[in-house]
Amino acid sequence: MADTRDAGKGAMVPGAEAAGPGRTVGSGPYARSMAYDFQVTIDAADPHAQADWWAETLGWDVEPSDEAFIRRMIAEGYATDEDTKVHGGALVWKEGAAIRPPDGSPRRMLFQLVPEAKTVKNRVHLDVRVGEEAAEAELARLTARGATVLHRGRQGPHTWITMADPEGNEFCLT
Repeated sequence: MADTRDAGKGAMVPGAEAAGPGRTVGSGPYARSMAYDFQVTIDAADPHAQADWWAETLGWDVEPSDEAFIRRMIAEGYATDEDTKVHGGALVWKEGAAIRPPDGSPRRMLFQLVPEAKTVKNRVHLDVRVGEEAAEAELARLTARGATVLHRGRQGPHTWITMADPEGNEFCLT
């Protein structure tokens, strides 16, 4: 049994796994460990182009393709050539591409192939935090690379620029 403490009582909570020193959500029989990691998954018409664009935008790295693994999966009948494509000179899975920060942290964004185009406003978006002093230069850099400006916002002293990436996914520059 993990050493997970009931909130405020210090009692062990059966069945709850520790998500770190004493980090649980809820108490008693409803206690459960908190998630530390998650990946953000974005639907895309061209996952590899989106991964390239966002990797450059965030200063992250596109995860390398394991061509030997892909070829082995095809040879063993688990995949077909139609499941792959060549992108940037490398054999890749057609269905998706991922990016990660260069610091080795577990954060990850996955871009997955979907058949339909984006049609409505995102319910979730990314805030790309560059600081007020760098916002205009970053705006120019991103629009030169295919982003579009949707509108500028202000709430009290806070400002942001709502933009869309090359496939129309909204994000804010803050």
